[in-house]
Amino acid sequence: MRVLVLGYGMQGRAVVHDLVTDPNIASVVCADTEVDRAKSGLASLGSAKAEARAIDAADPTALADLLAGGFDVVVDTLPLRFVRPVAEAAIAAGVHAVNTNYDDAIRDLDGPARAAGVAILREMGLDPGIDLLMGAEAVRRFDSITHLRSYGSGIPAPGDDNNPLRYRISWTWAGVLDSYTRPARVVHNGEVVEIPGDNVFDEEHGHTVEVDPFGLLEAAPNGDAAKYADRFGIADTAVEVGRYTLRYPGHAAMWRQLTALGFLGKEPIPELGGVTPRDFMVEHLGPRLQYDADQRDAVILRVEAEGIGGPAGGLTLDLVDFRDLESGLFAMNRTVGFAAGIAARMIVSDTIFGRGILSPIRDVPWQPFVTALERRGISIVESPAGPAEIP
Repeated sequence: MRVLVLGYGMQGRAVVHDLVTDPNIASVVCADTEVDRAKSGLASLGSAKAEARAIDAADPTALADLLAGGFDVVVDTLPLRFVRPVAEAAIAAGVHAVNTNYDDAIRDLDGPARAAGVAILREMGLDPGIDLLMGAEAVRRFDSITHLRSYGSGIPAPGDDNNPLRYRISWTWAGVLDSYTRPARVVHNGEVVEIPGDNVFDEEHGHTVEVDPFGLLEAAPNGDAAKYADRFGIADTAVEVGRYTLRYPGHAAMWRQLTALGFLGKEPIPELGGVTPRDFMVEHLGPRLQYDADQRDAVILRVEAEGIGGPAGGLTLDLVDFRDLESGLFAMNRTVGFAAGIAARMIVSDTIFGRGILSPIRDVPWQPFVTALERRGISIVESPAGPAEIP
């Protein structure tokens, strides 16, 4: 099996780290604009399987030429704007593709992908990705769903949350700040509730959740849960559906005030040379929120479900992972990158046998995926506790 990994950032690094250990994979090519960085990173792995190449993914010809190089599958860890160009190039080259981004902009490529015998698996990382598999499994356990809530988080491990924000960066900081002003939708009492981006941290929209070993965490709405109610096929029966971000206590109150004061605004300030408040927050806080080499991040996924004809008292699925200090891979890198790499293998081996534009919700088989995660030290734990009431 020959695999192409696009991007050697935090997630691409984890994908390559995982792939080179697989005896069934003959070679891994990692392409990045910063090829020297990729070469240095691959050299540290000490694997003859791994090779770095330079690529400008914004150049359609260069992208097409690269994908035509005899690969079985490409794992795309590039920014969202590249999802469609990579998918189009993969279809043209007859190469399967996996990406980790939210994106509905390639659904119209389903027909061409099927005709080419190509699988394009989107939203296959952590969140979205593993959370969608967990949600789909929870839905399968019931005849009908009344409550479905999903929680995702990347926060410092207990003891390493020792700064004023109790937060450090294991993802793109700009992306985190953008999510703090992204409108959200939840289903409450059977009705879709629209939450403006400036209000996602308001007290009326949040609640608390107890997660071991973190203690009590705050939950704030994250993205469009109503859309996923449709995708899970539960829109007609569910009275409560939500997707939430988890943070340590105090996070919501602080960002609620900063949002109200305009610190996440995207309008340039002429007196400051056109800098936006949000850009200032990115540049000023970014360097101050990095992890030290001996500090661990943590990833949390939780899915809570309740319904008819399923486990008595409801069902909770939990995933908790921590940074591997030996490899240096953050929990965020591991869960996103390993998920994408596992899925890439499953497509080539026909464990994922669909072709066209695929989704983790309907196309990735639960047990083989969970087993593969467990081999990498990442477990999903099931308990009978159902969701708590949300006011």
